[in-house]
Amino acid sequence: MRTNDAQMLVLSALADGPLHGYAVNTAVERMTGTRLGRGSLSGALARLRDKQLIEYLPGEGRRRPVRLTAEGRRVLGRELDALADVAGQLFETVVPDRIAYQERLNGTDQARAYQQVLLDALDARPGHHLLDWGCGTGAALPALARAATSRGRLLGVDHDPDMVRRAAGSAAGLPGTAVLRADVHRLPLAPGSADRIRTDRLLQHLADPAAALAEAHRVLRPGGRLVAAEPDWDTLAVDHPDPVLARAFTRHLTDRIVRNPLIGRQLPRLAAAAGLAVRAVVPVTPLYRDVREADRVLGLHRNTERAVEAGYLSREQARRWLDHLAHGPFLASVTVLVTTAEKP
Repeated sequence: MRTNDAQMLVLSALADGPLHGYAVNTAVERMTGTRLGRGSLSGALARLRDKQLIEYLPGEGRRRPVRLTAEGRRVLGRELDALADVAGQLFETVVPDRIAYQERLNGTDQARAYQQVLLDALDARPGHHLLDWGCGTGAALPALARAATSRGRLLGVDHDPDMVRRAAGSAAGLPGTAVLRADVHRLPLAPGSADRIRTDRLLQHLADPAAALAEAHRVLRPGGRLVAAEPDWDTLAVDHPDPVLARAFTRHLTDRIVRNPLIGRQLPRLAAAAGLAVRAVVPVTPLYRDVREADRVLGLHRNTERAVEAGYLSREQARRWLDHLAHGPFLASVTVLVTTAEKP
C-alpha cells in the first residue's frame, strides 16, 4: 500500500481514535488541505474493512463510528516505519557543519556552472587588487590568484574564524594572497583600494546588505567592479503531485530559514542605491534530478521537519511530501542571479 493513497489517509486519520465518516474526511482535510471525494472515501472505507484493517462500532447511518483494528494499527505502523527507514537512507537528518556544507556545495556541477559565470564577469586581470568577500573555505582563491598573477594582490575576507583558518590553508603558497577575518559591513581597507570584489552567496546571510554595498562602493576605485552571485529563494521549485506542499516548503524557507531570501532580485536595485552602476544581471538556474544530491544542498528532510514545527506543513502533509520525493521522479531548480556593478 502506497502511503499517499486514500486508504493510507484514512488509516492515518483514525490513528488517534474512532471517527464517523464525516469526521474522517474532516481529519483528512486537516492533514492534507483537501477532502477526499465521496466515492474515494467510501471506497477506501470499504476496502479497509474487507482487509480487516478497520471495524465499525455500534451506530446508525453515516454517523456510525469506525476505528482501526489491531491489524490496522500494525499496517499503519509498518508503513510509517518503512517511510522513516527510506528517509533515513535517502535524506540527511543531521545538519552538516558550515565547512562541510560549503565544500560539498562548491563541489557540485550546479555551483560550478554559476561560479564560472561569476568569474567571467569579474574579468580579473594581472596586477589587479582583488577582494573575495565571504571567501569561506577559500575554494575560489586559486583561480583568482591565477588571474591577478604575482603582479596583483588578493585578499580573502570572512567573518567566521573557522572559515578563515581553512581559507588560510587554501591561500598558502599563492602569490600575493592573504586572508583576513573582518566584517564586510566595515572593512579595515582604504577607500579606492580594490579593483574587483567577488562575492558568492554572502549577501543572503548579512544583517544589512545595503550597508555592505555602500562599503563596496567605498573600497572600490573608480571603474572598479563588484560581481555578486545570489540566489532568489522564491524561485525554488520542487516538482510534486500536490503543488500546495511544494509551495509551503518554499514559503517556509523564505519566511524562516534564509535571512535575505529575495536578495538575488533585489541586488540590482540595492547596488544602484549604493551608487554603483549595474552593468549586467545574468540568471543561472541550477537543476537537480537526483534527490540525494538536492537534499545535500537544500536540506529537504531537515527543512521539512522545521516546516512542520513552524506550522507550514502538517505531519501528514510532510509524510506525503517526503514519500513522493523518495519514490517518484525528482526535479528541483532555483535561480541564481549574477549581478555585475561598477563604481562610476
